[in-house]
Amino acid sequence: MPTLKKLFIAVICSLCIFSSAFSQVLTQPQVDSLVQATLKAFDVPGIAVAVVKDGKVVFAKGYGVASLNTKRPVDENTRFGIASNSKAFTAAALAILADEGKLKLDDKVTDYIPEFKMYDPYVSQEFTIRDLLTHRSGLGLGAGDLMIFPDSGDFGVKDIIHNVRYLKPASSFRSKYDYDNLMYVIAGEIIARVSGMSWGDFIETRIMQPLQMNNSAASYPRLKNKENVMDPHAEVDGKVRVIPRYVNETTNAAGGINASVADMSKWLIMQMNDGKYGEGLNKQLFSAAMHREMWSPQTVLQSRPGIYNTHFAAYGLGFFLRDVKGYFEVWHTGGLDGNVTEVTMVPELKLGILVFTNQESGAAMYTITNEILDGYLGLPRRDLLKQNLASTDEFHSESEKIVDSVWKQVKAQQTNKVVINADVFGGVYRDNWLGDVEISKVNGVIRFKAKKSPKLSGEVFPLNSNTFVVKWDIRSMHADAYLIFSLDEYGKPVGLKMKPISPETDFSYDFQDLDFVKVN
Repeated sequence: MPTLKKLFIAVICSLCIFSSAFSQVLTQPQVDSLVQATLKAFDVPGIAVAVVKDGKVVFAKGYGVASLNTKRPVDENTRFGIASNSKAFTAAALAILADEGKLKLDDKVTDYIPEFKMYDPYVSQEFTIRDLLTHRSGLGLGAGDLMIFPDSGDFGVKDIIHNVRYLKPASSFRSKYDYDNLMYVIAGEIIARVSGMSWGDFIETRIMQPLQMNNSAASYPRLKNKENVMDPHAEVDGKVRVIPRYVNETTNAAGGINASVADMSKWLIMQMNDGKYGEGLNKQLFSAAMHREMWSPQTVLQSRPGIYNTHFAAYGLGFFLRDVKGYFEVWHTGGLDGNVTEVTMVPELKLGILVFTNQESGAAMYTITNEILDGYLGLPRRDLLKQNLASTDEFHSESEKIVDSVWKQVKAQQTNKVVINADVFGGVYRDNWLGDVEISKVNGVIRFKAKKSPKLSGEVFPLNSNTFVVKWDIRSMHADAYLIFSLDEYGKPVGLKMKPISPETDFSYDFQDLDFVKVN
């Protein structure tokens, strides 16, 4: 603990400080109280929490219900979609293959996927396996994710490999961090081509089985028993409800794994022992050298001192890295439609914290994770629940003002009986990577439909002369968008751009990266 630095002053004083710091660690009743309050405050149906300390699981428990439909209680064995926490498994799989001499992290992607191309030919030639894992491709935040979000898209791995060439860079290659998912999908394809196994088979046979993660699977469809699995939930029309589960086998290497906190505790124990596992830590999943690579800064992030006196922040290989109160922290979060998860490790303290939820409130999981973390760091209790609820409510309120303003304008247009001329604005518009969308009159209303992503379907409303808004049929998406038409000198539409209306729209709805041309 940081307070031990004062040992040189007086032994008795240091002992008092250590005792005080130790007493800050939350007891089970305190964790119970915290989680129950969090469930209520953020309207989360169910949460699972686990704490690993000194190589052992010291706490693992479920709260609330796995589904508002079934009312089945959450326990430590309830499976959640861990979403982007799957990325560390993809990095680990590549580390295993590197240990076996089947590849090197700095090999070129084209050595294994010759057809791989980025927008810039130089970048295509220089792109390495390491670059696939470090969010420094030059693409913007979530670029191309509309090929995988929502999950109805008709895009396979081959389509993604082909289409990344059309994504224009937002920054120069390796110059800055912008989170992406598609590069991890491509990394999964390298694992498949090198190993001769599918990504899912490799993860389950080479990682999960050795660690005895027996209740987990590389994707939801691969779960052998689906009884104790959470349902995803989100707010729909002002009420939290069960929503359709995100299932897309194409994206598994970026976010497909389903696991419980009990099983993920085994993953954390192995991680905090340099890849060692088994009785007496007599087995090695990947080498200590490869483990150092995964936990070494690869892409620098901005850091803010804050409560933890953080001096550096970076992305490694499948993990975020930073310092907290002088300790090295390894962490990641994951989010899919209707659930979010967080994985945190402080290796020097042999501390691991898992918080899995079946609702979309990131603030809920941050509250629980950081209150537990604060206790082990010896920090005074702070009311994170109150702070996070206030900041969440403020952001939501500001976002609602923006959205409400747009729909008021739409209503005004309807009151003035402004209609969309389907003969002028209707037709087929084509984007290089998303493909065709059709705007047409159906049963008397103007509709938007993406041909390769059927869930991107909704009604179109006029906003002003050349700008409209689309209201998606699936209301849990929270991603209504502007449709901004470009006109030629005769006032006829020749192109179309889009952007999300609400600041709360998930970055994976990257409408801003689309550039449609009217083709019919």
